[in-house]
Amino acid sequence: MTIETREVTWECLAYSGVPARLYLWHTGTLNVLEFTFLLWIGSMFGGFLGSLTGLGGGVVLVPLLTIFFKVDLRYAIGASLVSVIATSSGSAAAYLKEGFSNIRIGMFLEIATTLGALLGAYLTAKIPPSAIAIVFGLMLIYSAYVSRRTRPRSEIEMPPDPLATKLKMNSTFPDTAGLRSYNVYRVPAGLGIMFGAGALSGLLGIGSGALKVVAMDQAMKIPFKVSTTTSNFMIGVTAAASAGVYLSRGYIDPALAMPVMLGVLIGSLMGTRVLVKTKTKSLRLVFSLVIVLLGIEMLLKGIGGKF
Repeated sequence: MTIETREVTWECLAYSGVPARLYLWHTGTLNVLEFTFLLWIGSMFGGFLGSLTGLGGGVVLVPLLTIFFKVDLRYAIGASLVSVIATSSGSAAAYLKEGFSNIRIGMFLEIATTLGALLGAYLTAKIPPSAIAIVFGLMLIYSAYVSRRTRPRSEIEMPPDPLATKLKMNSTFPDTAGLRSYNVYRVPAGLGIMFGAGALSGLLGIGSGALKVVAMDQAMKIPFKVSTTTSNFMIGVTAAASAGVYLSRGYIDPALAMPVMLGVLIGSLMGTRVLVKTKTKSLRLVFSLVIVLLGIEMLLKGIGGKF
């Protein structure tokens, strides 16, 4: 690595005082300010998209850091976890204030997600991750197809579920015409999908925001805006636990995580303003496109044996 007066010629990409082995970069010239600015712009877009879809900023950030900036995967995931916490902290607070997020549902379903993540971590050495990645990729593509369908009015007008009523999960959220009430259905099915989402997260080291949204939207018949906003809250809880592990192993570097966190926080706050005024049909389309791309990425990684 050759350090010049104003620029750094990168065989490795590193800030002053940061070990050069942390980041891999193609041969080229880029100064620290340019790198930080590009990373901040990319992080802001990731936070914006993650806030709208309930998937977290890591959906954009991990591919951005590893493919474009050639950051080592472990440090990219560490920065991504920080970004997810920032997305959740920024957007979840705003969504809760607006009346979108359902904290009771989120905390209840987090129990199943956490237990699934523990099982996934245990099975890491026993099941080939590549095979699971292929199944997960196919599942995401199917989920994209299912999430595009508009819910029939007969489902919206179904009587309340006794278990959801007992757990006080039914609530309201602001709509264009005012407050709109909704009921929650098939709580055991939602728990089962959340358990599977947590297991996949622990097994593959990925976020499970896509399956969380699908579980709430399709299985539990929760309105799409409530599903995405509640998922934003939930992924922050999960990421906080995972971030502790990465921090203890030295995979969260402040020089990389700081611009990521600031960009994602601003992007997520922008997303909260857009979601309130966006039609559900448009949100479903964006969500479907993102998880189709995720599904294809998982398939390619699984077939290539990159897990």
